[in-house]
Amino acid sequence: MDKKGSFLGIAIVMIASLAIASLWNVVPQISSAIHYILDPILGSLLNWHVTIGMLAITLIITLMTTLIQKYGTDQETMRSLKAEQKKLSEDMKQYKNQPDKIMELNKKQFEFMGEMMKHSMRPIIYTGIPLVLLFRWFVDYFAQIPDFKFFGFLTWLWMYLIFSIVFSTVLRKVLKVV
Repeated sequence: MDKKGSFLGIAIVMIASLAIASLWNVVPQISSAIHYILDPILGSLLNWHVTIGMLAITLIITLMTTLIQKYGTDQETMRSLKAEQKKLSEDMKQYKNQPDKIMELNKKQFEFMGEMMKHSMRPIIYTGIPLVLLFRWFVDYFAQIPDFKFFGFLTWLWMYLIFSIVFSTVLRKVLKVV
């Protein structure tokens, strides 16, 4: 598998994701098909216990995206890019009183950011559309439960975001993902 990255694939996935999100309520076959697949699986988990179910779903999604990140990117290249980024940051601190040197380092850092993004964004090709479909399904599922709040104050989106960050941090350490 070529892990170098391409913005064309990412652009195609982003356009397709936008189309799916836009057409969700317009083309009933899209939402019906996703509900047919996800209602018995994720819906029954949420119906069993909404908080534990949401935590389990968030953990599973985060595990899958972390594994895709690990195996969909060149981890050695990512490690070297991260080390180079750290070196640039240290150099910027060292030369903070020399504007000419800082400008040169900023230019280097800007070029470096494009390379880093190219390598790290590749997994979006594999996760973009499924995540859009899942989020649209979540919107429909939680629309049926008026004013539901996890722990008394979190909407489903905040619940997902907070716990996906927590799970992602732990999983990245355990699985040694850059």
